[in-house]
Formats: sequence, structure tokens, C-alpha cells
Amino acid sequence: MATEVLLPKMGFTMNEGQLSEWLVEDGAVVAEGQPLYSLESDKSTQEVEAPASGKLKIIAEIGVTYEVGTVLAEIED
Repeated sequence: MATEVLLPKMGFTMNEGQLSEWLVEDGAVVAEGQPLYSLESDKSTQEVEAPASGKLKIIAEIGVTYEVGTVLAEIED
């Protein structure tokens, strides 16, 4: 079963964020808590961690702005 990697709500007023960098390559095995990507919002840039361990399947593209809750990737265990 796959775990969805969603764009998180990082602040009370945040509705969207820009995916600025993937820190792990597509197809790589990741560990829960490992930084996966950098997210730019109105006020800051933050690294977002993996919600689970397994093989990463990237869906979203760098440089695109996505709404909170958008599926950016999947982690297959």
C-alpha cells in the first residue's frame, strides 16, 4: 500500500506553496522523517519530511505552485 506525500499547511493563512527542490531522487528508498523536498510559502522555505518509509514515486514538478493537500508523491512500502 502506498502513502501519499501531501503538500502540508505550514501556517494558519497558507493556501498554496511552491515546490522548490526535491532532496531525494525519484525511485530512491527513503526513511520516515527523512527530508524529501523544499517548500516555499509566502514567508519562508522549509524542508518537508517523509511521512513513511519505502520507495519514492515523484508526481509533482519543481517550480510549480500547488494548493495545500495536493499529492506531490507516493511512498510505496
